[in-house]
Amino acid sequence: MRMVFRWYGEGNDSVTLRQIKQIPGVEGLVWALHDVPAGEEWPMDKILAYKKLADEYGFHLEVVESVNVHEDIKLGRPTRDRYIENYMKTIEKLATVGVKTICYNFMPIFDWTRTELFKEMEDGSTALFYEKAKVDGMDPRELFETVIANPDFTMPGWEPERIGRLSELFDAYKDVSEEALFDNLQYFLERVVPVAARHDIRMAIHPDDPPWPIFGLPRIVTGQANIRRILQLVDHPSNGVTLCSGSLGANPANDIPAMIREFGERIPFAHIRNVKVYENGDFIETSHRSCDGSVDIAEVVRAYYDIGYTGYARPDHGRHIWDEKCRPGYGLYDRALGIMYLWGAWDAYARERGGKKVAQG
Repeated sequence: MRMVFRWYGEGNDSVTLRQIKQIPGVEGLVWALHDVPAGEEWPMDKILAYKKLADEYGFHLEVVESVNVHEDIKLGRPTRDRYIENYMKTIEKLATVGVKTICYNFMPIFDWTRTELFKEMEDGSTALFYEKAKVDGMDPRELFETVIANPDFTMPGWEPERIGRLSELFDAYKDVSEEALFDNLQYFLERVVPVAARHDIRMAIHPDDPPWPIFGLPRIVTGQANIRRILQLVDHPSNGVTLCSGSLGANPANDIPAMIREFGERIPFAHIRNVKVYENGDFIETSHRSCDGSVDIAEVVRAYYDIGYTGYARPDHGRHIWDEKCRPGYGLYDRALGIMYLWGAWDAYARERGGKKVAQG
């Protein structure tokens, strides 16, 4: 397991590279050019500027999250070929700075969805929260305005320029079924996976968050059967999955350790976090400890250890603790605590099995 840490760049993150360097076992940054609109080719000068910052602290840039997929690709519009061409050119550029994994998602219109960014918990910390009934009865434009309400940071995966196009986009998706979305994903993968493979890069699709349809939009990366199908659309090692225990764990029917054991060789990137799911379908993000949420994170780590996982992993979202002012879900303190929980479990399994080596960065 190779530990990495998501960082949003200078001036766009409350966490500094100096602070990340002090977290044991972190070897690389998970990064992206968040100011480049989806569908545009990434400028080489901006890529190199990011690499220069990483090099100063001895971090690699082997994991990108995300190179966003333009909506016309998801919709299967005739214009998609131009955006796919830009995507392939970006892949080629990323290879020159050592990128090995590209995380992306295929969620229509909306990326991750929450109803509160700073829901207070019993201990006084706050966390990302999803209230199912509110989403079920909400005008999606209200949600978009809520998510981008924080003017201090861009929100990962969300594109503010879509606000004025919501009605247009919802109309466009009226005739897009799950099957059509699978077809459009296959069209995309058949073109980009060969390019990625030539450059020793693995594409890693992120599960839908939450893993069910919202606002009448189709969602297809929701569970074990659908992930199996996606990996078979283009059956190649460069077509992989970012296995996110938090996204998939919002549905109690998803067996995360079973997915790890089945898809292990096709998981280049792991997001490991916990979530507490309530009977009414609400959920809130918690600490990484198994007993604090509905996902048995200790068993998740055990599954990765059992398969001899050598891919990248990050602690994903954290709570906001100790009065930290930070991007929702992406403070320093709780994610650092999460890393130490993950390393502790990994080391324990190594010693339990008589392994000579414990966690290494």
